[in-house]
Amino acid sequence: MNKSMLIAAAQSKIEPDIIFKNANVVNVFSGKTERCDVAVYNGVIAGLGEYSGKNEIDLNGKYLMPSFIDAHCHIESSLVSPVEYAKLVIPKGVTAVIADPHEIANVKGEEGLSFMMKSAEGLPLDVHYMLPSCVPATPFDSSGAVIDSKLTKELMQKHGFLGLGEMMDFVSVLNSSDEVLAKIECADIIDGHAPYISGKELCAYACADIKTDHECTIPQEASEKAARGMYVQIREGTSAKNLEALLPAVNEYNFDRFLFCTDDKHLDDILEEGTISHCIDKAISLGLDPVKAIRMASLNAAQCYGLPHTGAIAPGYFADIVISEDLNATKITEVYKRGVLVAKNDKALFLTPSDTDGNVTDTVHINPVKPEDFKIEFNSNIPVIEVMPDTLVTKSVLRKTCEQLEMCACLERHKGTGNIGKAFVTGFGIKNGAVAQTIGHDNHNITVLGTSAEDMALAVNSLGKDGGIAVVIDGKLEAEMPLPIAGLMSDKPYEEAVKEYIAIKNAVKKLVPDSKIDTLMMLSFLSLCVIPEIRVSDKGLFSVTDMKFIE
Repeated sequence: MNKSMLIAAAQSKIEPDIIFKNANVVNVFSGKTERCDVAVYNGVIAGLGEYSGKNEIDLNGKYLMPSFIDAHCHIESSLVSPVEYAKLVIPKGVTAVIADPHEIANVKGEEGLSFMMKSAEGLPLDVHYMLPSCVPATPFDSSGAVIDSKLTKELMQKHGFLGLGEMMDFVSVLNSSDEVLAKIECADIIDGHAPYISGKELCAYACADIKTDHECTIPQEASEKAARGMYVQIREGTSAKNLEALLPAVNEYNFDRFLFCTDDKHLDDILEEGTISHCIDKAISLGLDPVKAIRMASLNAAQCYGLPHTGAIAPGYFADIVISEDLNATKITEVYKRGVLVAKNDKALFLTPSDTDGNVTDTVHINPVKPEDFKIEFNSNIPVIEVMPDTLVTKSVLRKTCEQLEMCACLERHKGTGNIGKAFVTGFGIKNGAVAQTIGHDNHNITVLGTSAEDMALAVNSLGKDGGIAVVIDGKLEAEMPLPIAGLMSDKPYEEAVKEYIAIKNAVKKLVPDSKIDTLMMLSFLSLCVIPEIRVSDKGLFSVTDMKFIE
């Protein structure tokens, strides 16, 4: 940044590159909007006031606001590569994301991380990668790679990660595990993942210099974490939707401790409603002051993660700008990155390279399965997994019979061990078929759900070496979506990928016509052994509450 030239442009001694005239500027510092011009020089905001020049853009009272930051996301959950993800989110106003690539890291380790970083190069999207802290998520899991404290230090020095990704193994933090503390020492910025932690345990977790949490589900939990100096990332994703529940925790004293994030959101939902713009709109509809909502979507996140010159319309800040016809950010007309127009009328205007990397393909290593591999004997003393709408939390329940229960299984797919963990589940409401996928947080083994062992076997066998999603109805393959990039992401343009995914969703609707649960997203979390209360891994049924397998 040439400061002398910028100073000159601010004083109208030299002509700015762009002047946005007659803008209603959203000022996240004053909490108000102000009608003025905004001058931009060399990709940086030079000044606000009255300016003139050759390149004037008359906004006629449209709102000019800082572009948005997704404070915590997993790009892999969009089902497309970083290149295609950028084309999805930038037209919706997002020009920066704090991304944790622990999905692909659990499959391919450093090779997967390198792919994600290379894929994001040259994009008008600032992808700030956090180094995954839990690969695997817990010591009980079977992953395709292991990142221990020694490798954590090496990768942090080698690749320049912004910080350490979400520390899900909160039990090891509270027990002062040498291995976990050694990882924490490698970074200054550390993301958290601490559902239900409170009181002295919360104090202990914060003492480990863990900065954020995105797992709050009730306002009391969010209020306590904010009061203990943490940043609370209000999550509004495909399955976990916490904004409405948590917004009562936000007040005039603590709102600077709250950020917006998506965590996991599928590409069709991103296309339909956006990511952070959707959070802004929903928060405003629930009564939050619009400028506060926009600040939570921009400056708060920038301050949390130490991103300089980012998150505001003010002198010396990058000209990362959203122009919208309304304060709700639902009618975005243009998006600028460093003063360059990168999206207009919901269309990306930038060129992107193709994603080709043989190091992250052919990642499914299992032998063909048979129906008898999924047979499970019912026992009324063994807990059943109950799933519920709008939350990733499950309940451990007992049932007297297996009537109206579904079967689920988790198959190890990285090392060819042949491990298959099985359980009964209730709440999905699936009928006459099965769905299988290589998306199984966070180790991404195969998860399958069904009503018959025969359909489950067909669904799993249909995934092949590429992996992906397969839906079987009445003994026939109804739909499939290959995900050749680590079994997690399509290698196709998002326009083609979304058509395949919609076909998958339509097939799932036939299986589960009346469910209030996002079947695919919830199925992908059945194997994540860090979210209460009960999960299924490739080694069997697991109690998260007790952190042990159920015999």
